[in-house]
Amino acid sequence: MGAHPRRARPPHLDGPAPPPPPDGQPVGHASLAGTRLGRVLIDPGARGRGLGAAMASLVVERAFGELGVPELGLGVWSHNTAALRVHERLGFHTVRVDEDVVEVDGVRWSAHEMRLT
Repeated sequence: MGAHPRRARPPHLDGPAPPPPPDGQPVGHASLAGTRLGRVLIDPGARGRGLGAAMASLVVERAFGELGVPELGLGVWSHNTAALRVHERLGFHTVRVDEDVVEVDGVRWSAHEMRLT
């Protein structure tokens, strides 16, 4: 898949893709529902190797290229700074921060709503 026609591939993703896991088992997942990127998940043992960024980049390329979506949106928990950085490097920007969306174990979580056009 090449970069979608309206945006250049982010410079940090111009190199080769990260190698697949040696045992061939899936280590991550991402979903695309309409114009919403969601559930970008990487197995904890496979984190830190650029797999999340590579996977999200492929979804962005397919969405804008093959599927022709006009924009993508996603939500990221505010405390997930690694995911926020990945999405910002892909060109997403925060359009809104929803404070105290949910409470988990007595801690209120906030979420960033992000867009890429």
